[in-house]
Amino acid sequence: MGRFSLADRRLGAEVAAVSVQRDEGNAVPPKPDTGLSDGLFRPVAALHLPGQAFAGGGIRWVLDVLGACFACSMDEVQITHYLDRLGVTRLAEPDARSLRALQFAHLRTVPFENLSIHLGEPISLDSDALFDKIVNRRRGGFCYELNGLFAELLTALGYRVTLLAARVFGGGAPGPLFDHLALRVDLDESWLVDVGFGDFSDEPLRLHERAEQKDGGGVFRIAPAPGDHGDHGDLDITHNGDPGYRLTARPYELADFVPMCWWQATSPQSHFTRSPICSMRTAQGRTTLRDRKLIHSVDGERIERVLDETELLPAYLDSFGIALDRVPSATPPS
Repeated sequence: MGRFSLADRRLGAEVAAVSVQRDEGNAVPPKPDTGLSDGLFRPVAALHLPGQAFAGGGIRWVLDVLGACFACSMDEVQITHYLDRLGVTRLAEPDARSLRALQFAHLRTVPFENLSIHLGEPISLDSDALFDKIVNRRRGGFCYELNGLFAELLTALGYRVTLLAARVFGGGAPGPLFDHLALRVDLDESWLVDVGFGDFSDEPLRLHERAEQKDGGGVFRIAPAPGDHGDHGDLDITHNGDPGYRLTARPYELADFVPMCWWQATSPQSHFTRSPICSMRTAQGRTTLRDRKLIHSVDGERIERVLDETELLPAYLDSFGIALDRVPSATPPS
């Protein structure tokens, strides 16, 4: 999720609390009745993530497939169509090299955008709805949508994926939990994967590396959150020296992000209801259309132009590959 002020997210903290209330307590619920072997399930409180302490109470049963807390429903046809959307062929191994290629391809082809909010379209985190929007209709989305569907693709390709919640920094302090959705991918080492934060890293970041990590997106550093002392495994992610978000270690399900997603899409206090934005990585930098202002960042230089009403739909199509039948409203339709 992109950056916005802490004041914008005060109400969001209250909404996010709804999502975690059901996890409080330590009673072990019954295993789900799925018809699968009981041995495939384990309580999430007992799930060990290499190099990280488990944070928070509450127990739920998760399907222990590929060591991940994420269930995949993507079939072979959908995998092929998704990879076609990204302009890549199926890679032989689920390794770090392939992961880098997939992330960069995603950033270059699928825009970060909030246009559904300003078109009066519902935002759903249902897998089929996400696939239809991002792959079939060749749209983009914000963090819950982009990282949510990308997690399904990676899992289907054999990667071990965990959904993590983050608190986006604003005003020098981290916002509420579920402010942002990011991904952890475990190979021979653990990686932070994020295709839903707008202007961010081109490549996955080594989650346990504490030195600077540089790529075409900038300079990044991952460090334990101040005062954490490793008790919860919270990590602060900085980009070019500026705080980005505080990543938590606890695994979540996509459904846990639904309340905050709803708040982001509907609240007048949300950054995303204030104006439409569409942004995508390019070969030379980044192109962004914020309301009527078209911004091209090319090799460090910024070129801005305010578009006429008649130029907006062609700009969405030419710059982002998004075909719209009407211009997104500056304020969300009631």
